[in-house]
Amino acid sequence: MSRRAAAPHRTILPDPKFGNDMLAKFINMVMERGKKSAAEKIVYGAIDRIGEKKAGAVGAEAIAVLQQALDNVKPVVEVKSRRVGGATYQVPVEVRANRRQTLAMRWVIEAANRAQREVHGSPPCRRIDGSCGKSWRPPCASAKTLTAWPMPTRRSRTTAGRVAEANRRLVFR
Repeated sequence: MSRRAAAPHRTILPDPKFGNDMLAKFINMVMERGKKSAAEKIVYGAIDRIGEKKAGAVGAEAIAVLQQALDNVKPVVEVKSRRVGGATYQVPVEVRANRRQTLAMRWVIEAANRAQREVHGSPPCRRIDGSCGKSWRPPCASAKTLTAWPMPTRRSRTTAGRVAEANRRLVFR
């Protein structure tokens, strides 16, 4: 355990378009290499697509749909390693609220990136011999895949819950 003082919790400013804190956090998590305007285009584009799919939902209604999607993915319990008597057990622990939201956002973004990668594939030089002249990263999640909410995000939540349920007898005080 660290002997240093706990890091102070930083408050982030709400996003400029809708004034929503959750959306600002989501934009910051989508952002790669400090390109915030590109991340804003992706997220706002996804919100526009949600609005189109929900028959003309205005921005606040589309954000509510995004919030509901994140709530569906949020984990309730996770397992942590606990060493007791020379053996290591996976003990279920309730997830804190801010970590719950962070995990849900991370899983949704990873699933969108994975779906984007499956659509576009890897570059030809990586496929052939694994040596690209420059480092290649898959394209950032597009608005199309960001609104899809694929199943792997739900799978992450249920897998963690299943392991926690199997090990609930190991809860030590």
